[in-house]
Amino acid sequence: MLKSIFNTFANCFKIPELKSRIIFTLIVLGICRVAAMIPIPGLDGRALQQYFEENASKEGGGLLGMYSMFTGGALERCAIGALGIMPYISATIIIQLLTAVIPRLSKLAREEGGRPKLIQYGRYLTVLLCLGQGFFMALGWENAASIFPNFRGDLVLYENIWAYRIQTVLILTTGTLLLMWLGEQITERGIGNGISLVISIGIVARVPQAIQALFDMFAPGGDIEGQFNFFHAIAMVALLLLVVAGVIAVTQAQRKVAVQYAQRAMGRKVVAGGTSFMPLRVNYAGVMPIIFAQAILMFPQKLLEYAGQSLSLPFLTRLSVALQEGAFLYMFLYAAMILFFSYFWVATQFNELQIADDLKKYGGYIPGVRPGQATSNYLHNAMSRITLAGAVFLTVIAVIPILMYRFMDVPYAVSTFFGGTSMLILVGVMLDTMRQMESHLLMRHYDGFLKKGRLKGRF
Repeated sequence: MLKSIFNTFANCFKIPELKSRIIFTLIVLGICRVAAMIPIPGLDGRALQQYFEENASKEGGGLLGMYSMFTGGALERCAIGALGIMPYISATIIIQLLTAVIPRLSKLAREEGGRPKLIQYGRYLTVLLCLGQGFFMALGWENAASIFPNFRGDLVLYENIWAYRIQTVLILTTGTLLLMWLGEQITERGIGNGISLVISIGIVARVPQAIQALFDMFAPGGDIEGQFNFFHAIAMVALLLLVVAGVIAVTQAQRKVAVQYAQRAMGRKVVAGGTSFMPLRVNYAGVMPIIFAQAILMFPQKLLEYAGQSLSLPFLTRLSVALQEGAFLYMFLYAAMILFFSYFWVATQFNELQIADDLKKYGGYIPGVRPGQATSNYLHNAMSRITLAGAVFLTVIAVIPILMYRFMDVPYAVSTFFGGTSMLILVGVMLDTMRQMESHLLMRHYDGFLKKGRLKGRF
């Protein structure tokens, strides 16, 4: 099997077009990593990076940890790409949600030239989000002691504070727009999935740190003799393989709803009907419910902690402790929010009424189900049932890193690769990228990654 995979990778470089696309993608991803390394002028990025290295195992995850993971460490280096690609992702999600609730945008999305306009609106919104988030990030670096516990010293080296703020906001906005443009170039001239690959390369950049933390966990002080627990290492590898296999299985899982098309008369021709199927994905919402739940749960905890300390109210302080990552109340709310946002995303993005109307318009129907409203109800009930399975799966995947970090003393840098957003993003992007490359291989009659191609013309 490994030999077949290596042969498939070798075949990728035998096709000139695919070879150039792969090389172009690697060069652009390298530029994205450079943007995560260059510090913003006037900021002591080395001091903050040293703080993160010393307190990574103590501070754990949280919103800052998740954001730093998506930016590939640019946040902790005070780099020009510290905002990452997340403002563009947020803008795209906002436009998608507004499209589902605003009739004018919904009509625009269905028009022939409406999709480019929605993309343009997303870019405008990205600039606004960058300006707002960049200003708050500049304030955070300016008051580092209040954001990063036990941090000593100043990150800002400028005396003119407004010059620092304006410069930082402009640089951060430019960095995000640069990453957005590079992602679009990968989509057009590379192997596709540009924005997803920009996020993935930031997550993959943390792998050396995770390997070092794993080694330190089994070999304190670097001396592994007599301290290396072989069975624990085997158990962790087995758990990692099990999680990866589960993520792949559920990501690929779908329910195939049979669709029958009747004969149609097109002018003087009669087009014969046929049987097809409609795929309903089990994990339709993807990683979005986990991201929403993590982001929302962070704000009440921080606000209650600040209010309890400033107003001297022990009740609010105890409540903020109960909402810390790993506490029972946090875990309960976390699981409930993932379930809620899974159904919320399906309700806003899966339009069963439009699907039923399209089937009726083109002469299609589900065997045993009347066209129109009955088809819409059937699709709604089917999607509700399989969404429950996908939501439960997301909850289990999201909880695994927290349990490993809080209760099994696994370093945070290691536990993030055993589930959560990083695992879902990496597996999803890897599968999509392999499909893109496979399409090029199958067109030239080579074997693909995910299924065996037809070897035409070989004797």
